[in-house]
Amino acid sequence: MKIVVLMKQTFDTEEKVVVEGGRIKEDGVQFIINPYDEYAVEEAIRIKEAGEAEVVVLSYGPPRVEEALRKALAMGADRAILVEEEAPPVDEAFVADVLARVVEKEAPDLLLAGYFSVDNGGGQVALRVAERLGLNHIGAVLKLSVDGRKVRAERDAEGDVEIVEAELPLLVTAQQGLNDPRYPSLPGIMKAKKKPLERISPADLGVERAEKTAVVDRFAPPKREAGKILGGTAEEAARELVRLLREEAKVV
Repeated sequence: MKIVVLMKQTFDTEEKVVVEGGRIKEDGVQFIINPYDEYAVEEAIRIKEAGEAEVVVLSYGPPRVEEALRKALAMGADRAILVEEEAPPVDEAFVADVLARVVEKEAPDLLLAGYFSVDNGGGQVALRVAERLGLNHIGAVLKLSVDGRKVRAERDAEGDVEIVEAELPLLVTAQQGLNDPRYPSLPGIMKAKKKPLERISPADLGVERAEKTAVVDRFAPPKREAGKILGGTAEEAARELVRLLREEAKVV
């Protein structure tokens, strides 16, 4: 079995995001594997440990993404592929087009990814890749078992659990609670330095940059002001609230 894991490097969730001139400052920022993608990496390694499988981690981003890929290799993945671009696009449709070409070439039995990314809240890339390749999809998975070509998954369904059965090949996206990702061991870290990490560019894949969406501006939200307590009768308070919404907040 071959398993490909789509992985993104994101800001550490404890980092303070600073925006200057419409750009997010990365100076001195700690980057990590997107937590939901880390569940996917861990699940791939567990499937590998339960039987024969090759685990390939795939990412698209600037050179710094190598650090995240090396961590996945140290956890137990077999090899990594980085589609490298100094300033990658934010357009998820284009990113999916690029990654789909790599996934198609790898022809995995199982494609794993995180349910969404914590940096922009997006959850489109993996689904778009699956759509382009004609793969079925089970999302927000909390428990996964693979028996030959058959897959059984328990998924989060708005506070309940839904059981889905399918056959490989397909995409599975990992929800929080699927597992507890391991910490790389020292031997694993040493082995990761020697594991293959292939670097390719979108041009190598024959892809011309064509984005469907673009970021026009970025800015920090305004500082929250102290709240106001409205006095008087209910009718007077309602009248004053409407006036404030119209004249100060300008939302009515």
